[in-house]
Amino acid sequence: MQTDHRKTRIKGLFSKYRVLLIFGLCLFILGYFWQASKGSWLKRKISILCDTQRNKIDPFHGLLGIKVSRNKTNVLHGLPEIALPRMVYSKPHIFKPPRTDVLTMTPWLAPIIWDGTFNLEILNEQFRQRNTTIGLTVFAIKKYVVFLQRFLATAETYFMVGHRVKYYIFTDRPEAIPNMNVKEGREIVPLRVQNYPRWQEISMRRMEMLSYYSQQRFIHEVDFLVCVDADMQFSNEVGVEILSEVFGTIHPGFYAAERQAFTYERRSTSEAYIPLDEGDFYYCGCFFGGTVAEVHKLTKKCHEAIMADKSKSLEAIWHEESHLNKYFVYHKPTKILSPEYLWDNGLGSPQFLKKKRFLTVPKNHAAIRNKRNSNLK
Repeated sequence: MQTDHRKTRIKGLFSKYRVLLIFGLCLFILGYFWQASKGSWLKRKISILCDTQRNKIDPFHGLLGIKVSRNKTNVLHGLPEIALPRMVYSKPHIFKPPRTDVLTMTPWLAPIIWDGTFNLEILNEQFRQRNTTIGLTVFAIKKYVVFLQRFLATAETYFMVGHRVKYYIFTDRPEAIPNMNVKEGREIVPLRVQNYPRWQEISMRRMEMLSYYSQQRFIHEVDFLVCVDADMQFSNEVGVEILSEVFGTIHPGFYAAERQAFTYERRSTSEAYIPLDEGDFYYCGCFFGGTVAEVHKLTKKCHEAIMADKSKSLEAIWHEESHLNKYFVYHKPTKILSPEYLWDNGLGSPQFLKKKRFLTVPKNHAAIRNKRNSNLK
């Protein structure tokens, strides 16, 4: 009887507390599995964070148009294999540099591009295998549309021969763009933009428009941007040798000048101010470029500085060119184009200049900018 009474009592206690017992057992099981998986969970989290940080500072992102995947498992598998075919060319010699008459490397190890310092055949093959597309931007506002025919015709002959190109033409008169056939893989893309009464305002607003379109459109369509003026013409080959993360072009009027002679903005109240003891080269505002991301950063920074000056009723001495030079003082270009890539025939033909690749077009500035009925010269 006592045994039966004990069994009955145990059954009663179990019935009374079975919910608590089941709940406790569930907690125990969950706790066991959580403890077992906690280490791997933390490892995964740490790994993801590390991968994110590595991608943020990835030194290869943007180089030569390589798009690095942000997916951890595809970072290595997404890289293209560049294997050059058999080529026959002169062997480079350590003690026989191709040019000794000019500077070919900056103190921050950015190459300065001159004729004879590169093999375009090798570079063309590398960029072709990466399926590179280049955007060429040009502004043709008001009467500047008259320069487009010559500009586009010479670009078709000399610019990025054998590569895909999009000609982005910013204009207030899309109907005035020449109706011309371009080579396969090339396209003329009109972009309608606002006109401004003053040519100085038009010039400075270019940075705003380039920044906006880089973020909204160019980043999805091209790998590199080359930004130039419309009143120019190509006269010799300009190819992929110029492409880099961000490049600038030495102004033909200042290639041999000391920094004190540069026409930098010298007023300390301007955002474009550069002290007399700073600066490397004087860069022209009509030929710069790089990857879309880097051009976006450059133009955004310059536009913000222009607007900051505007709020103080200031205009830099050479408008957006002054701000470009300020940017390059503190954000060094990764490649620099020599005066071969921007020349004015009025400056003659110095011996060091082996080729004239991109030339200014002679014109009457007053006629093209202000006077309606004047003839261009």
